[in-house]
Amino acid sequence: MDTVKIGLCGLGTVGTGVVKVLKDHKARIRHMLGCNVEIVKVLVNNVDKPRDVVIDMNWLTADPDELVNDEEIEVIVEVMGGIEGTNQLLERALKNKKHIVTANKDLMALYGQKLLRLAKENHCDILYDASIAGGIPIVRTLADGLASDHIEKIMGIVNGTTNYIMTKMTQEGLAFDDVLKEAQRLGFAEADPSADVDGLDAARKMVLLANLAFKMELNLDDVTVKGIRQVNQEDINFAKSLGYIIKLIGIASINDYKAEVTVEPILLPKDHPLSLVNNEFNAVFVHGEAVGETMFYGPGAGSLPTATAVVSDLMEVIRNIRLGISGHSYISPQFERKLKVDAEKFSRHFIRLAVEDQAGAFQEITNVFSDHDVSFAKILQLPAEKKGRAEIVMITHQISQEQLLKSLQALKDLTVVERLISHYRVDGEE
Repeated sequence: MDTVKIGLCGLGTVGTGVVKVLKDHKARIRHMLGCNVEIVKVLVNNVDKPRDVVIDMNWLTADPDELVNDEEIEVIVEVMGGIEGTNQLLERALKNKKHIVTANKDLMALYGQKLLRLAKENHCDILYDASIAGGIPIVRTLADGLASDHIEKIMGIVNGTTNYIMTKMTQEGLAFDDVLKEAQRLGFAEADPSADVDGLDAARKMVLLANLAFKMELNLDDVTVKGIRQVNQEDINFAKSLGYIIKLIGIASINDYKAEVTVEPILLPKDHPLSLVNNEFNAVFVHGEAVGETMFYGPGAGSLPTATAVVSDLMEVIRNIRLGISGHSYISPQFERKLKVDAEKFSRHFIRLAVEDQAGAFQEITNVFSDHDVSFAKILQLPAEKKGRAEIVMITHQISQEQLLKSLQALKDLTVVERLISHYRVDGEE
């Protein structure tokens, strides 16, 4: 085998990067693999559209059948996005014994386990390292590098758009709406930013990481998701005064073979490694029973960083083809899907209340928390702008989600509590 022929689905930002990497690193790739890698077909929506990369126009097609049914094509590289139509295309490709490399986290979060099983049935590989955190090789690290360890927790900044927004809000004191507009102008945020700022993009990535790390088949619906739209400057400033930075963090943890996956704005200590990850960069913090704490940092998106991850997966697929070991990368989940209930979810919490500034009000509030065995590490009481009102900001010690919810519900029944202004999880501390 002197040449492996591939079909490329998509010629946008990442697809263009894949073409460039394969062209610019051609000699190195041949040296590493012992064969050439040649694109023979590229699936696009419009074959006449001007391109940012010089390619052979004979490669272009708008017909998926020209890739799926071409017997010479051994690997399909999918970087076009989409879910339902793309899933159908990849299913057909696998049934035709074609290996898959994809950067599509939306697809893998919803149909990944099904596609992986189908790949194994057809003795094919499907690799998806580029679908999470762009150029950071976190999928391969969990699947191979840390395979012998028991991973207990993963914390990550896995969405560059929200990290850019939170960085600007924190460092420059800007409002959410203003930073979002700037992010859209710079191309960090989509015209419809909902998937990013509401946490769905990060949730899709975290469920993929949790499945790999915990050897369990979790679903997207198992992830608790809360975005950053409600974070304001007052919350950020209070967090700073208490020694914390607010970031949108994905957390996956497992205890006694029960998992929890959440994506939400979280207060981290100012000196935590993830607190120092700014702008559009991503980072994933992994805690293993044997290895301890490790962190992986780098660009979470972009043409060439993501394309590098795609081509690395492609090279792995080709090595497996040449060694005759394709179709063995997927390992069935080892453990039954089990989720923690509220009484088993433990963390610290930041709570900010608007209250009546009157004698005995603070005592009533502390009595509520005392009734639910909630104690505090830090408490601030400040006068509010409105006369007769005050604000109370608290950081709890570690409590269960059940204790928290019961306490917050009881607070609503107190006449001295005007409203719960905000509430965030606190993490990153022993």
